[in-house]
Amino acid sequence: MSVSIKQVALKTIGLEAQSISGLASFINDDFEKAVKAIATCKGRLVICGIGKSGIIAQKIVATLNSTGTPSIFMHAADAIHGDLGMVQQDDVVMIISKSGESPEIKVLVPLLKNFGNIMLAMVGSVDSFLAKHSTIILNTTVEQEACPNNLAPTTSTTAQLVMGDALAVCLMELKGFQSDDFAKFHPGGMLGKKLYLRVADLYINNEAPAVLSGQSLKEVIVEMTAKRLGITAVTDTDNNLLGIITDGDLRRMLEKNTAISTIKADDIMTADPKTIGPDELAVDALDMLRKNGISQLAVTEKGKYFGIIHLHDLIREGLI
Repeated sequence: MSVSIKQVALKTIGLEAQSISGLASFINDDFEKAVKAIATCKGRLVICGIGKSGIIAQKIVATLNSTGTPSIFMHAADAIHGDLGMVQQDDVVMIISKSGESPEIKVLVPLLKNFGNIMLAMVGSVDSFLAKHSTIILNTTVEQEACPNNLAPTTSTTAQLVMGDALAVCLMELKGFQSDDFAKFHPGGMLGKKLYLRVADLYINNEAPAVLSGQSLKEVIVEMTAKRLGITAVTDTDNNLLGIITDGDLRRMLEKNTAISTIKADDIMTADPKTIGPDELAVDALDMLRKNGISQLAVTEKGKYFGIIHLHDLIREGLI
């Protein structure tokens, strides 16, 4: 019998989507209690699982740690062979399981209850051993797996993952977790650059082309040629920015057939140009460049001219 790959894929996606939408009915008082228990916990959230649920548990731990909720993963099998020592008095424990009946969990649950910690169950069966012996239940029941034999964890692990994300986002909101907080935990890679890299980190590597108000066109061209950024600032003697002159301004001036011998910097500069402060994020500079269709920004603070940040600086950093 021929199999339609597209139909199988669409059926799988449909079942997965149903498992997610079905979670809405499980966002109840117990879910709220779970969020508050984790938020007010003086220790960490210890998340435990085995098999595919254990893998989901590790992902949830990673998400929580990166969003301001200290968490650790404890493998259910390893827990009963010594790793229970990682559970401290002030910790909250969450066990993730589809059936809530696996042998390791049946051994582990009574041991954890003796510790006296608040115990959460993210479980796919509210009548299970795990659910009956837990303080708070997060219901992740699904009607069926996407697996054609209704065996391989698919929709059930998707439901667990999304419930974990719901917990994480609620905790972020409850704690007022902002982008600056997020940046502290993501200093590396492209994400880190978007959150940390500032204009001051980039413009200082460039020349700071500048001419004084009243200087001649020749002096403007010499300065722009020497500094090789296709732009120069026009300042007063106190280094206040009056305007900028770009290569484009020079070309437009030449097209007018004006007597160039009498032209001064002030005659061709763009007054009140787009500027950015040195403490602004580099990604915000990129946004300004894109919105205005330009390739350079003058860096200023309180009207004082510091230098130039160029589109090429942002390209080199991989922000584009």
